Amino acid sequence: MRRLIAVAMDVMLCVVSVWLAFSIRIGAWDLISPAVGMAIAVAVPSWLIAARWCGVYRSIIRFAGGRTMIDLAVACLLLSLPMMTVFMFVGIPHIPRTIGVLQPLLLLLLLALSRIAIRYAIVDVLHVVRQRQGSRVAIYGAGKAGQQLGFAIRHDGNASLVCFLDDDAGLIGHRIDGVPIFGTDDMGDLVEDLGVDEILLALPSVPRSRRLEIVEQLQSYSLKVRSLPSLANIMDGQVSIRDLREVQVEELLGRDPVPPDEKLLGEAISSKVVLVSGAGGSIGSELCRQIVARHPSQLILVDHSEFSLYTILTELEEHLGHGSPTEIIPELADISEAAVAARIMDRYRPQTVFHAAAYKHVPLVEANPISGLRNNVFGTYYCCIEAERVGASRFILVSTDKAVRPTNVMGASKRMCELILQARAAEGGDTVFSMVRFGNVLGSSGSVVPRFRAQIAAGGPITLTHREVTRFFMTIPEAAQLVMQAGAMAKGGEVFVLDMGQSIKIFDLACSMIQLSGCTVRSEDNPDGDIAIEEIGLRPGEKMYEELLLGDNPQPTDHSRIMRAQEAKLSWPKLSELLEALDLALAEGDAEAAMRVVRRAVPDYAHSIPTPAAILEKNLRAAGR
Repeated sequence: MRRLIAVAMDVMLCVVSVWLAFSIRIGAWDLISPAVGMAIAVAVPSWLIAARWCGVYRSIIRFAGGRTMIDLAVACLLLSLPMMTVFMFVGIPHIPRTIGVLQPLLLLLLLALSRIAIRYAIVDVLHVVRQRQGSRVAIYGAGKAGQQLGFAIRHDGNASLVCFLDDDAGLIGHRIDGVPIFGTDDMGDLVEDLGVDEILLALPSVPRSRRLEIVEQLQSYSLKVRSLPSLANIMDGQVSIRDLREVQVEELLGRDPVPPDEKLLGEAISSKVVLVSGAGGSIGSELCRQIVARHPSQLILVDHSEFSLYTILTELEEHLGHGSPTEIIPELADISEAAVAARIMDRYRPQTVFHAAAYKHVPLVEANPISGLRNNVFGTYYCCIEAERVGASRFILVSTDKAVRPTNVMGASKRMCELILQARAAEGGDTVFSMVRFGNVLGSSGSVVPRFRAQIAAGGPITLTHREVTRFFMTIPEAAQLVMQAGAMAKGGEVFVLDMGQSIKIFDLACSMIQLSGCTVRSEDNPDGDIAIEEIGLRPGEKMYEELLLGDNPQPTDHSRIMRAQEAKLSWPKLSELLEALDLALAEGDAEAAMRVVRRAVPDYAHSIPTPAAILEKNLRAAGR
């Protein structure tokens, strides 16, 4: 129906253009005459043919722009060919020859004016209506992405674009499609004067450090902040308001992600049999995703959680589809049992093993030291020994920064896992053992970020242990890539750590997440704020500051952002003796005896085990109950 209306309108304009051409040429209005009728009879069919040839009516008029005008110009140029042929070169009595030129030019002018008028009526007038009803937004970034986003908002958004913000002095004071561009120095006055409700970041290519600066600059205003995705995710320069998303916490890390070395990523994986323990966990599942992309011959998924194993297996099978050269095999098993570890290693004889299975939640392991030590220490021990026995080429342990000068059972158990691999590597076997140590992983189960999101959604308060607590953070894909690259670089017994930049204060992270949600922090200085931040005290075994290195002078590697730590070791005979004593204490359920063994193995660890009642009371207080 819209197309028929457009055709009827253009036919009418074609008739009007003939009348105008005659009136301009002869200086008088002659609306009904044989000459005018003859000109109309030639012009209208010729226009319809030219318009169809150029696809004029495939364009949506409310989106009319430069390309639409070019299509109209080409169609009118084609129209001029029969008009000039009939009236200028052949000649018709009583019809001036110049009609063949005047009429196409006048028609082009009328068509362009009609498109502009309709676009204004549909887009700009409705935009003014939305300006009174919807949210008022400002776009931070007046570059190409910002311009396309502004175009999208004006055409199909439910918000009103009031201004652009940019740091480029050459753009400040100009306008984009009538929307002014302001600098960021006077942002406070602009937000108040223009009634801005939301800031849209159209900066897809800026580094994380600059994005963090911008978010911190916006923290003092009660604004919601959304962002376009990275430049790599914007295809063909097309930006839609549907691409907008909440600013991700990953973008507040203050450093850019570590670029992967594809050669290193594939060395220990391509066309090999690969086993991942803890395959359903946060790191393990991402390892599996990264591994299948490098085409191993077999990928064995080991996990003792049925749901977690089912979830990652289903995802990988759907991703690979039928006919994939990679065979995926799920093993529902507890790798911390000696017989189970031996059976799995004998059955598949993996060439590369990624050991990510571990209990990692500090308060839970602190309250259950026997289970934590059994799972973490002996899961690593049995897996490591059996992998070496069947001739695995590489064994990579996923470790944690909590293993450095540990103050909790979980960290101490992971340090013992590192000691096991270091001692086995010192024995000089054929298996290359290595460990990868990194900080907190954003978005993993139990991470502070999803907990803060849930508390913000519930209206607060956000609970944190101490306002001075700091942590290192990295993304799950970044962590998985680091594990794979370090495993490929290993020569035997190394502890690899990532140059993670500056640690982040958890209090600042909470403030940023509140601000990005469009809320304000409630405090003594701002009692009318939306969400409060409450300190509940450090949990048992929790550190104020995490570390990545035990010793000094870390050594560089082939990767610019990965370092090799220099760590103290224990000989295998000495460690074997300690493991036997630990196994006996755990079998008897003697937590104190087990922790005495741990202290002998990890002299940096010195922490008493709180009672389960104390742990329960602390956790209930943390949950606000």
